[in-house]
Amino acid sequence: MLAVKALNAYYGRAHILADVGLEVATGDVVCLLGRNGAGKSTTLKSIIGLVRPASGEVVFDGRRIERLEPYAIAQAGLGYVPEDRRIFTDLTVMENLEVGRQPARRSAPTWTPERLFALFPNLGTMQGRPGGRMSGGEQQMLTIARTLMGNPSCLLLDEPSEGLAPVIVDQMAAAIRALKKEGLSVLLSEQNLHFAAEVSDRAYIIEKGRIRFSGTMTELAADPDVRAQYLSV
Repeated sequence: MLAVKALNAYYGRAHILADVGLEVATGDVVCLLGRNGAGKSTTLKSIIGLVRPASGEVVFDGRRIERLEPYAIAQAGLGYVPEDRRIFTDLTVMENLEVGRQPARRSAPTWTPERLFALFPNLGTMQGRPGGRMSGGEQQMLTIARTLMGNPSCLLLDEPSEGLAPVIVDQMAAAIRALKKEGLSVLLSEQNLHFAAEVSDRAYIIEKGRIRFSGTMTELAADPDVRAQYLSV
């Protein structure tokens, strides 16, 4: 579904991503793990087109997209949930969802507000509430729901558990598992190893812009040296 090959990206003269490569198979949940500043968010932004790669390839559903504009990548069926949420605070829940609406796709689940309220019951009780009057966890749910209204076949989630209360983190994990059952491919960036283990099939670890580990979550759990070297605080 998604393949990143030898991706290099810069902020000015700073070399942020160095030959990053990863793959997400259809229907898999893959986690990109790493400490703050390791390059996780830049990787997702480079895939969705918010950061222009200096070199390398991004292949989505058989098509190279690394030179496309972000709106064209979204129209192709790649959804992106940013770390800072970016909901429209003056718009209601329903209005935020309408902003994200795109036509149905044959290769992806089709989402309606009703289906999304089943996935995120909290949102169903506040359909007329402005986004600015919601908690951080509710805003995170709304951001994901708004992206799903675009009926993506692959979803990029940037730090979905960051700053959320434990009960909301559990709800977020349940939602990601439900999306997997729908056949959606997911690439998420995370620092929370426990959360990642709850939802992911495979993991990559990035450190200083380079991929340092690639394997299943079972393989990562069995390798304390890798966890200590790249994930411990």
